[in-house]
Amino acid sequence: MSEMDLVCYEHDQGFVLEQFQDGTFDYLDAASEVVETEFFRFIGANRMLKELAKTYPSPRKKEQVPVWFYVASNLSMRLHGVHSFNAYPYVVRCGGMLNAFGAEIAHKATHPETGDVTLSCSGFNDKNDYDRQTPCDQDTLRKLARDTPADELMRWYNTEVAKILKVHKAFDPEGIFIGDGSYIFVPDNPAYEKSVKLLFDESNHPIDADDLKAMSPEKVARCQWRRCYKMVSLFHTDREGTFFLRVAMTIVPGNVHEDPVFYELLRTFVKAVGPGVIKRLLLDRGFIDGPEIGRCKQEHKIDVLIPLKKNMDIYKDALGLMKLPQTRFVEVPSVPSRPVRPPRLPSAPEPIRRREAKRQQTLKERQAQQPPPNPKDTVVIRDAAGIQGFTSFESCPVPLNVIINRETYGDGHQDIWMLLDTKTWSDPDAAAVAGQQDYHLRTRIEEGHRQWKCFWDLTGFTSRAFSLVVNQIIFVALAYNLLQLYLKRSEKREELNRRTRPIVQRQLLPNASWVIIYCQNRFALLTVYEYTELLFSLTKLAQEKIAQKIRRIKSSLAVELAFPRPP
Repeated sequence: MSEMDLVCYEHDQGFVLEQFQDGTFDYLDAASEVVETEFFRFIGANRMLKELAKTYPSPRKKEQVPVWFYVASNLSMRLHGVHSFNAYPYVVRCGGMLNAFGAEIAHKATHPETGDVTLSCSGFNDKNDYDRQTPCDQDTLRKLARDTPADELMRWYNTEVAKILKVHKAFDPEGIFIGDGSYIFVPDNPAYEKSVKLLFDESNHPIDADDLKAMSPEKVARCQWRRCYKMVSLFHTDREGTFFLRVAMTIVPGNVHEDPVFYELLRTFVKAVGPGVIKRLLLDRGFIDGPEIGRCKQEHKIDVLIPLKKNMDIYKDALGLMKLPQTRFVEVPSVPSRPVRPPRLPSAPEPIRRREAKRQQTLKERQAQQPPPNPKDTVVIRDAAGIQGFTSFESCPVPLNVIINRETYGDGHQDIWMLLDTKTWSDPDAAAVAGQQDYHLRTRIEEGHRQWKCFWDLTGFTSRAFSLVVNQIIFVALAYNLLQLYLKRSEKREELNRRTRPIVQRQLLPNASWVIIYCQNRFALLTVYEYTELLFSLTKLAQEKIAQKIRRIKSSLAVELAFPRPP
């Protein structure tokens, strides 16, 4: 076929079975149902895949492969944790993507000479010298990814993809967003385009010459030079942590300061999705910028919450005001941790329940034998005070509030740290408590990074071209976001958004074997037993029509793979 539009088959059990009872159907297939199939049905039925393809910055004037199929294939690779395009044929054959698009894209066929069962694909053009066993060649996908300019791909993700997320109501009404800058490390190979080498300490924090002079010889010995990029991101979450979306990002050389990059990224995102989506923005000290913080409040109506540096005048002023008698501290309640799921003993056999009960008792005894925590490291009281109306941050054009956070430890010593808040307060005491609790939402960034870098294999780059590095990061982020939406909306399994990709696969991937009946862009799923029972319940006329159709399909499959690609 020379061109093919995106066709998403609708699950309509009643319609398809009604037609099948009259002997009418288009195609039959068998498949192991996988989450990937339902994932692509979800984003296809909701028109997200078509919208993504329509806005994608394709570098091709003439498309040999439809953009929607390129986007789907790229997402499928990321869902499987595969980043090398050479592995695309493996992903296609083992995954469930093709089941979502019907038999016109691909279907199983038995080779007439070897008897091997493989995929038979029509392809998207008339240039096939050999039988197609994948809908398109992996090299076609790789070249399209390489030729897409990195800047245009990031602009697409930060604007068009953001608009699609808004249309599909991915943004929580409370509007909590988090800004972050982190490093992406690559092998020490100067061929990685736009990468730089920086000196990092043992905690992977970059250090400059002044920091190096102040360090002990032991710490200096643990420093190392590493090649890296910097990823500046905008996250979105809710207070319960049911999702964690990376809604915008920019990848730059590692020595570029994140401050101007982030605020430009923020303006681009707000322009794309409109005002009112971001209501609360949580930042770290690296993004302190008076004019930009003021612009967030005045132009975008965004309330910024950000820690203060101790060398700032506003910090020193708040430290003095803290000693006044009218400055009142209120205790901040601890944020409750997620409950630990108890072991499911009642449903287990008696020997297992006894072993588990004994194990739990052993754990309690070991915990009781542990020495008590050092009072010097144990926080016993957390309290906060709110002070309004600061103007000593002269470069910021809006009035500011300061939340003074005080942590008292078991040995009596105290730590003080402060937050700057542009939000209008009606009750300083309540605002101080809420502000500190809001800022602790930033700790979820670390879990998000761990998910990405450890379980989505973010940094396992297979190419040193900057366009392919950015392509991998962008499509991992897109797959990560869309999978969370799918789990929350379709599967109603939003608790899995906190789990790693391997755990999600174990929970949701292969779960049943089905016979799929296609009819008029709709499909029905039946177990082998249901399908067998259905066949025996049909009228003789319907059985004859189905048998004739099956013979025609079988005959066509027998000749589809007449010219096998040589090994």
